Amino acid sequence: MYTIGTAGHVDHGKSALVQALTGIDPDRLREEKERGLTIDLGFAWFTLPGGEEVSIVDVPGHERFIKNMLAGVGGIDLALLVIAADEGVMPQTREHLAIIDLLGIEHGVVAVTKADLVEPDFLELAKAEAEDVIAGTSIEGASVIACSAVNREGFEDLMAALEDELAKLPARRNNGRPRLPIDRAFKMSGFGTVVTGTLVDGSLRLGDEVEIVPGRLKSRVRGLQTHGRKVEVAQPGRRTAANLSGVAVDELERGLVVASPGFLKAVSTVDVRLRAVRYTGRAVRHNLSVTFHSGPAEVEGKLLLLDRDLVPPGETAWAQIRLSRPVAALRGDRFVIRDPNDTLGGGSIVDVDAKRHRRHHPATIAALESFSRGSPEEVVLAALRRREPAEAQQVIIESGLDGATARDALDTLIASGDVVALPGAGLAGVLMLYSADGLMVMTSHLREILAAYHELSSLRPGMPKEELRSRLGLTPRVLDSLLAYWTGAGIAKEIGAAVALTDHEPRLGPHAEARARAFIEQLRASPFSPPADASLDEELLAYLEARGEIVRVSDGVAFTTDAYREMAERVSAHIRANGSVTLAEVRDILSTSRKYSQALLEHMDAERITRRVGDARVLRRG
Repeated sequence: MYTIGTAGHVDHGKSALVQALTGIDPDRLREEKERGLTIDLGFAWFTLPGGEEVSIVDVPGHERFIKNMLAGVGGIDLALLVIAADEGVMPQTREHLAIIDLLGIEHGVVAVTKADLVEPDFLELAKAEAEDVIAGTSIEGASVIACSAVNREGFEDLMAALEDELAKLPARRNNGRPRLPIDRAFKMSGFGTVVTGTLVDGSLRLGDEVEIVPGRLKSRVRGLQTHGRKVEVAQPGRRTAANLSGVAVDELERGLVVASPGFLKAVSTVDVRLRAVRYTGRAVRHNLSVTFHSGPAEVEGKLLLLDRDLVPPGETAWAQIRLSRPVAALRGDRFVIRDPNDTLGGGSIVDVDAKRHRRHHPATIAALESFSRGSPEEVVLAALRRREPAEAQQVIIESGLDGATARDALDTLIASGDVVALPGAGLAGVLMLYSADGLMVMTSHLREILAAYHELSSLRPGMPKEELRSRLGLTPRVLDSLLAYWTGAGIAKEIGAAVALTDHEPRLGPHAEARARAFIEQLRASPFSPPADASLDEELLAYLEARGEIVRVSDGVAFTTDAYREMAERVSAHIRANGSVTLAEVRDILSTSRKYSQALLEHMDAERITRRVGDARVLRRG
């Protein structure tokens, strides 16, 4: 299931050739028919002699409609380059060929059309020129077939050449994550909103829940057609029309993508491997304003070269393109950049939604090289390092590899210890991953933070968990997963709502120990009317309380633990005997002041030993 795309200069006979091959007029607009000029994308299909049915996208050849040409050529498998025998290679021939080359389309056939208009010798010269112009491009060595849409001369050879070249293509992969880049959206009477495009990456089924990216519009597939026929399942590689429910036509535009929910995200930056075109003779310079094309998407952007200041014609460079608005793109997608007059370059997307990089930074360039050319394990590891911590499915998607290859690579990395799957990640089957070196850095950061905290707050059992989460810049879920790992590895421990290094124990120095003992003796000397605790700092009070030596019942009031238990038992015994107790009665029972009696009762209320009823307290049941 493949798609052929035409390419070539205006008025070289692309649409006439498509109509002769398919019996379908690809010029669908009234203006196109009136002017005899293809303005927007046209679509058709036909069956090859061997029975293979293929889609065909007819693109405009006029220089003013080059952006429409780019919208259609992005999803094709084979380029049908059309050159008129009576005119030969022209400006848009070269630009369209450069675009085919930049998009990495490696399969092509050249049709030298209008063969009926020239003498045989001239036709041979036209074919030789065609062979020369494709030399050094991605379709170098493609079959060159002379033909005529008028008398069908050469059509048998053309069909055979197309069939032979398509047979060299690998089968379209189906990774289960369909993408349908929208090149047309319209309203059809009785059906509602319909979008069309070339389906890539996965199959689309009737009834599938989908979302449209960018924008995250939710929808459902209520109808599917390929080549004018209703189908239950649209296969990758086919021109597909999808009837969508729940979205209006005015919410859609060319360049949006219909995808499985949660699979695709909108991105505003792309790291790329850029190659400057040869045919213009112009270098591409740093900080250039460009128009970015990927599939049918078109958006303005700023080109930032990372390893040089300009790219001479035909040479390559690492670059980042910062986009004026988000697009739906994945690693491995192809792109083209233009200015108002020319196609400047293009290549492949290496990473998406990346942070701004330092220019001329060797580590950045090395990382991009690894991500671009590495083994599946290196690619998956690089994808994780850019996002860690990350869920396994997110890493698989952002690696740009097919699902099975990415999962196998991830399993290998986990087995080797290069990737660590954190325990306690939450949802069943969802792994939270760190690279081994990334986890080492985070662990080192934890040790530094806790060690500094223990140094300043040596009497506290540990740092409050929420403070630690904020200092590490983590979500609660990720911190819980990391704490499960750190406690299991003997690196840290949890003490209630605090976290400490495993070997940390609150300790008093000799001077602080003497002050603490003196304070305890003061409390014991007058157990029910103790002195105020203001003589000790907060750290020391918290330490004594954590050790269970004192009970602080309010600001400025603390009892020894033994005194508090005796007081609470006396009050409880009075209530059991009499049904309730008042503040005045507590003062008399304990021979203390109103201040301490009130503080004691309020603390017993807070501890759910007693509860207040009017001016009295009663015991809580249970």
